[in-house]
Amino acid sequence: MAVPKRRQSKQRQRKRRTHVKAAMPAFNACPQCGDPHLPHRVCANCGYYRKEQRVEVSEF
Repeated sequence: MAVPKRRQSKQRQRKRRTHVKAAMPAFNACPQCGDPHLPHRVCANCGYYRKEQRVEVSEF
């Protein structure tokens, strides 16, 4: 089995991991109210999904 002969430096390790990071979530505008929401989920502001009322939203 292959085993490294020398230890990789911290700098080399960090250079390799520069591309490993969390991606920003994509937001879509709600066609009903225009607020941003995550795709394929009910809008938290108006309760609509695919032009149908799916959830009753209470106003505080």
